[in-house]
Amino acid sequence: MALTENFSRILQIHPSRRCNLHCLHCYSSSSPEERDQLSVPLLLQAITDASEQGYTIASFSGGEPLVYKPLPELLKQAHQCQMRTTVTSNGILLDERHLEQLTGAVDLLAISLDGMPASHNRMRSSEQAFEKMAARLEGVRQSGILFGFIFTLTKQNFRELDWVANFALEQGAKLLQIHPLAEVGHATQSLVGYRPNPSILSYAYLKATRLRETLGDKLFIQIDLTHQDLLRLNPGSFFADELLKNEQDYSFAELISPLVIEADGTVVPMQHGFDRNYALGNLNQASLAELTKYWRQERYRAFRELCQHVYQELIEPNELPIIDWYETLMCLGKMSNENEDRTIISIG
Repeated sequence: MALTENFSRILQIHPSRRCNLHCLHCYSSSSPEERDQLSVPLLLQAITDASEQGYTIASFSGGEPLVYKPLPELLKQAHQCQMRTTVTSNGILLDERHLEQLTGAVDLLAISLDGMPASHNRMRSSEQAFEKMAARLEGVRQSGILFGFIFTLTKQNFRELDWVANFALEQGAKLLQIHPLAEVGHATQSLVGYRPNPSILSYAYLKATRLRETLGDKLFIQIDLTHQDLLRLNPGSFFADELLKNEQDYSFAELISPLVIEADGTVVPMQHGFDRNYALGNLNQASLAELTKYWRQERYRAFRELCQHVYQELIEPNELPIIDWYETLMCLGKMSNENEDRTIISIG
């Protein structure tokens, strides 16, 4: 048995694609014009089902989750199911009323930060986005809610990492998460060519390592990249070990994490927008409990084979051994299915 016990079992929920901003890098193509949203009863049941399947963290994003008015009800349900909760926000709407709703209901508040003020505003398509977000931070500190920042790494802002870390430290944040830009959603049109190359990923990985050494427990630094050596040593952490013969003995959270509920009800593994050939289905058509049962029977094997294939490619010797596992898995999964489709067409 190679499944590891040291990864978080996360349910990501995107209840709506409505947002108060139109960010250039938004993976879910959210904006003020979007109206997609899921019903409260549907999500309450999904949270209950997920907790029974072994998920221990309910993470809410969007869209801007504070625009989704029933959010407090969902947070309460997650806590009742013994799940920890996180909310990812652009920070602009964190006024006294919203902070009052979040206090005691959210275990970690993650605020988006895209670099220095000019970089942040450019990415957010708003000349006042940074100023408005920063003005809310005193209220966040006063609320006592544990908070951190999420920094989207691009070719243009990677040199601002030191500034970002210092800003987070000065503001009293406890977490800085560094996440490489994914060219999905709005970024496929607005940020073509902005995705960091292997050299920049390596720079960011080393910078994050040095920041950890320098800051210690003052600020927890998380970077969504991995080193080839860690990949080779821990295939189970990447769902790339041998296919489990007795997978029915494991909770679903041990087979897939993160599990993502998108705003149209589609449930996918690993990351928003993941190839639909590996999707569980749609919550508007069946409950999460029913979808996980179907996936175990029909798609578990194909997903594990994809992970194994990507793993074998990524452990090949490379001059720059820093890897974006999630993005590579997503891209190669899509390419693999496109190639299969072309093969079927050519045979026909």
